[in-house]
Amino acid sequence: MLDDTLKTQLATYLERVSLPIELVASLDNSETSAQMRDLLETIQSLRSDKISLRTDGTDSRKPSFTVQRTGTETSLRFAGLPLGHEFTSLVLALLWSGGHPPKVEQEVIDQIKVLDGNFNFEVYMSLTCHNCPDVVQALALMAIQNPKVKTTVIEGGAFQAEVEAREIMAVPMVFLNGEVFGSGRMSVEEIVAKLDTGSAERDAAKLSAKDAFDVLMVGGGPAGAAAAVYAARKGIRTGVVAERFGGQVNDTLSIENYISVLETDGPKFAIALEAQVRSYGVEIMNLQQVQSLVPATEPGGLIEVKLANGGLLKSRAVILSTGARWRNVNVPGEAEYRNKGVAYCPHCDGPLFKGKDVAVIGGGNSGIEAAIDLAGVVRQVTVVEFMPELKADAVLVKKLRSLPNVTVHTNAQTTEITGAQGKVNGLRYKDRATGVEHLVELEGVFVQIGLVPNTDWLKGTVELSKFGEIVVDAKGLTNVPGVFAAGDCTTVPYKQIVIAAGDGAKAALSAFDYLIRTPASVVA
Repeated sequence: MLDDTLKTQLATYLERVSLPIELVASLDNSETSAQMRDLLETIQSLRSDKISLRTDGTDSRKPSFTVQRTGTETSLRFAGLPLGHEFTSLVLALLWSGGHPPKVEQEVIDQIKVLDGNFNFEVYMSLTCHNCPDVVQALALMAIQNPKVKTTVIEGGAFQAEVEAREIMAVPMVFLNGEVFGSGRMSVEEIVAKLDTGSAERDAAKLSAKDAFDVLMVGGGPAGAAAAVYAARKGIRTGVVAERFGGQVNDTLSIENYISVLETDGPKFAIALEAQVRSYGVEIMNLQQVQSLVPATEPGGLIEVKLANGGLLKSRAVILSTGARWRNVNVPGEAEYRNKGVAYCPHCDGPLFKGKDVAVIGGGNSGIEAAIDLAGVVRQVTVVEFMPELKADAVLVKKLRSLPNVTVHTNAQTTEITGAQGKVNGLRYKDRATGVEHLVELEGVFVQIGLVPNTDWLKGTVELSKFGEIVVDAKGLTNVPGVFAAGDCTTVPYKQIVIAAGDGAKAALSAFDYLIRTPASVVA
């Protein structure tokens, strides 16, 4: 099950287990059960003085196993094999159950421990989903820290009938006490905030009490992170307020074109961004949605940033780095069948469509990469591209054309995503040359048609292009004094990580130049 290298690494990690753990497996005669037994026996053998194993479990989900600190009433169960992206989740569960402290703020741990009620979580994941581990690890930690929280992690491929019965067509999907709690990437802080109804008001009060910043970044992707580093190195008071630190990078599976980094993935890159920003003492205010920006009333005055929870932050200069999000195709059926066959992450949700027919809308690099990946999992892929030719790089198009289970329709306008009984069952497109409309019967549609800037909240405050991008000059300055912008939310062409980072650095240097040339107002 595990090769020698992985066993050696695992043994090193398990040395950190200081408290006794018990693993209890519920098995049947399946091949997956045999693999689970092998995995658990390997784990137990690597730390036999602290980890015990029983195989007499009676849970109805087979194969599955629990991880429990001996003598406690915690409830954490893995149903199916937690390998692939989830092997790290298993290792962390073992360490946390064995007394190793998690790398989570103590304030969050305290919030988890005082949650009162009955919280029975079920989280469905796939082993290829790079968004799932955050959710799995968050709910695992909560179960370990609070016996009133019960968590079951379910690998969808091993429990396909259950996935179909619950009509799960996107992961991660979380149920709480049998009802849908949420889908998509969620951090432990976000989950706790949803359960702790008083947390938003407390956060707002703490944020409003903060002293004014010299430079405040709104957005924590590559542009915001680079801006924060460059600003902090000038010795000025620097802050970052972000809805999700790392931004869209968190949803990027592979990064192979960032100079000096041969290869990494989005979540790792986001972690590295945050680590570097924190190393400079920058104050990060994560999981905060910004609602509006109020320009300074006079030169050198304070700019106000109002948050959705009622909090208010002030700063002498602001750098807008809010990034972008997936663009919707905006046809009938898209919103109705979101997560019911309409998806945006082929790496996360592709395995849920194994052996089925799907479509990819979009013929750029993202769309063609998605089609290539899906072709190895699903039965048939139909690519629908609006333009007369595919826009992806030639090497990707050549690979796509070599696949026997891919059909390409160019010069095709998607007009509707159809469905029945709450699920997608087809896609309509119009041949732009003939005007003839066609229906493709399928069960999944992956939308890959580019990005739209996260700037809706800035309308009427700063100048925006017809595409909603923030208009900036060569130095990153907007039309509002003291307000700069960088990254995918701006008019700068070529939305790439390396370009966003460079623009963030430039905006920070411009903001510093503005500060030293603009005396602070007496009122401020």
